[in-house]
Formats: sequence, C-alpha cells, structure tokens
Amino acid sequence: MSETFFAAYDALLARWPAGTAEQTVPTPYGPTQVHAYGPPGSPPLMLLHGGGATGTAWFANAPALGARHRVYAVDILGDVGRSERAGLPLRTPQDLMTWLDAVLDGLSLSTTALCGHSYGGWVAAAYALHAPRRVRRLALLDPTQVFGGYRPGYLLRALPTLLRPTERRVGAFLDWETAGTGVDEDFKRLYVLGATLRGRGRPVVGRTLDPAPLAMPVLVLFAGSSRVHDAEAAADRARRLLPRARVEVLPGLGHHALPIAGAATVDTIVLEFLDGSAHGVSSAPVNVPE
Repeated sequence: MSETFFAAYDALLARWPAGTAEQTVPTPYGPTQVHAYGPPGSPPLMLLHGGGATGTAWFANAPALGARHRVYAVDILGDVGRSERAGLPLRTPQDLMTWLDAVLDGLSLSTTALCGHSYGGWVAAAYALHAPRRVRRLALLDPTQVFGGYRPGYLLRALPTLLRPTERRVGAFLDWETAGTGVDEDFKRLYVLGATLRGRGRPVVGRTLDPAPLAMPVLVLFAGSSRVHDAEAAADRARRLLPRARVEVLPGLGHHALPIAGAATVDTIVLEFLDGSAHGVSSAPVNVPE
C-alpha cells in the first residue's frame, strides 16, 4: 500500500515546475520534507497543505507564486507524506509549533510569509499567534477551526471515512464535497490512498482558535461552495474579528479543490496581498475563471 501511495505522491510531485528542489530538514521531532521552488534570495513563502494532501498539492500554485517568491511547501509532520516522526513525540499543538520553529530554523528563515489551506490554515494561524515576529504576512485559504467549527452535515459525512476508511468510501466523500467545483484526479488519488494508508498516524489537532490577536497583515479566502462551513457566515465572522484583514469569498469553488481548481484566482490575490499595502479590506466580488 505504501508503495502505491508514494508512486501517487511522486506523480503529483512530477507536476511541479522544473527547478523544484527537495530538502529534508532535521527537527527534534523527525526529518521534514520540503519542496522548494523559486529564485533563491527572493522573499520566502511557506505553504502548509490541507489534511491528507501533502506538500505536493501546491503544484498548480508553485509556478506563479514561485516566480516572485522562494516557495517552501512542507509535508506537515504527523500527516501523510515524506516527513517522518522520530525523536521527541509530537502530541500537542505546542509540539507542532515547536516543530515548525525548527523547520524555519533549518531553512535559515528568521521570518516568512505563511499561507495555509484547510488544516494547514489552522496550523498557519496557530503559528502566527505563537510566533508573530516570524510571520510577515498570513494568508488563510478556507481555514478550518479558525473562524468557527464544522457544519454538522459535513462531520456526519466525514465520520465513516475516518472510522473505516476505504478507497471507495473516501473517494465518494471527496466527490460529494467537491461536486461541481472540480477536483484534480492525481490529487484525488493521492488523497484517497493517504486516507486509507495502513498504519497512518493522525495529525495533531487542537481547539478552534481565537484569531483576534493577529496583528500582521492577514488575507482570508473562503470557498463559496465549501461544504465544510457556511462561507458567507465565516467571512462575516472573519471581518468582525480582523477588521483590517482582506477577506474574500470565491464563488464556485469547494473546500478541498480550492487551491488547485481556483489556482489562477487564488495566486493572483495571494501575490497582490504579499506585494501590496500593509492591510487591505476588500469586499468586491471575485470572478473565478471557468
């Protein structure tokens, strides 16, 4: 099973642009795999993937983001991928923050822009609260457990895939959540195989965050067709908690498919945010290309 999973992992990694470098960063909790792309010396941008997606999932975003930044896409330790638990036990959110401290240290990054999707958005926001001086700008893509919890209907659908995952069951769940919004087949295969990987661990999770103390520039993009939460309600809450943040709802995109299916729009907005003014509140409608 693991050979099949890593074959799918390598297939997605092969879709990264030429010049992508693979780095293994030692940490007290185990070696961490990082996919790096973009001009060395350019402003750093660390990407944190959604649960079960691995750092390879940013293949559609790397070309645009890496044209102006040095992109570091991390396989989050504790999740599936090529990062391996070894050494100190990784059990608590504080352990996860200390691990990410070590990753930045290992990459010689005193500060970085940070972008996370879904679970990676929770990790990114938690880290920005943990080490605000190390995060220049924070971009959150349909983050979970930052601006509210999950819809009960989503949890009911997800529960069987967590308790008794099979390829058919996980595939059907992903199809349901992304229905009509587009899901990349290579990504789907890796996600399904990762969810059913024998002996896989569980990512470190914690409580819903209070993002109000975040003081750095923040961008929040919600998937308009997400089944994880009510995008408009979550966006309203984000605007209340972070009145100086830029918050957008992207129509026609599902939660799991957001970074890939909406790559052109997501990359444009993220780059504008990274290179723009310190803060920028925007409520203008966003058109997602077909």
